[in-house]
Amino acid sequence: MFNPVDQGGSPTPAEGVDEHAVRRRGRSLSGEYRGLYEYLERRYANTVVITFAQMEDLLGFALPDRARTDREWWTAQVTSTAEPSPSNAWTLTGRTATPNLLARNVVFDRASG
Repeated sequence: MFNPVDQGGSPTPAEGVDEHAVRRRGRSLSGEYRGLYEYLERRYANTVVITFAQMEDLLGFALPDRARTDREWWTAQVTSTAEPSPSNAWTLTGRTATPNLLARNVVFDRASG
């Protein structure tokens, strides 16, 4: 098992947010990327760095080629959350993804708000 770099402190829950409902929704909407969702959901650090290889170990399958070559695969805004999308794995945990394609890793930062 890998040990990604965690940096930062504990998040503060948003006022009036039903955390249990968000978690249930995240598990169902993150689809095949559920393992990544669950991993990020359990990290209290504001910043989590994961290599592509570590992510594939976590998921149990290879990332699509586009994830390795196209920053937009990681940063595109999903217009509908009704269907599972890879980005649900991090957006539903309140994070943004910043890929470094040359270093073959992704920084998941907790969105400030």
